[in-house]
Amino acid sequence: MTEIQHSSVRLEHANLVVRDIESAIRFLKTAFPDFRIRQEGKGWTGARWVHVGTDETYIALNEALREPAERWVPYGGRPGLNHLGYEVADVDALRRRLKDAGYEDSTVPNDHPARKRVYFHDQEGNDWEFVQYLSEDPTERHDYALADHT
Repeated sequence: MTEIQHSSVRLEHANLVVRDIESAIRFLKTAFPDFRIRQEGKGWTGARWVHVGTDETYIALNEALREPAERWVPYGGRPGLNHLGYEVADVDALRRRLKDAGYEDSTVPNDHPARKRVYFHDQEGNDWEFVQYLSEDPTERHDYALADHT
């Protein structure tokens, strides 16, 4: 078997535990119309799992078996995941799809000449970031001096 060489690091998948897998699939397929269910089954605990994505990347969704003692609140100062960020080709089209489907726009003020960002909460309250870069120049794309950080 030949080893595949990659020129850079990329996130192949993230693994999330959710209360409602079908709602999570609906959110992801609304954000990313090319996502599909790659595989699904039951884990050793009996909980359902689903991999939804493309051939290159996916989100592993696992069915929650119990409620946490406290509900997670992104940006609340406690350890945990605040959001996952995805680069997209057309952030305005994505925003329209998610708004039209009834998802909550949680975008904070941000203005930058080399990128456009929007944020949305899914049905579980998880925050998702979507960014469209308007420049190929990494210096411009990653210049935080020009950004509104609120």
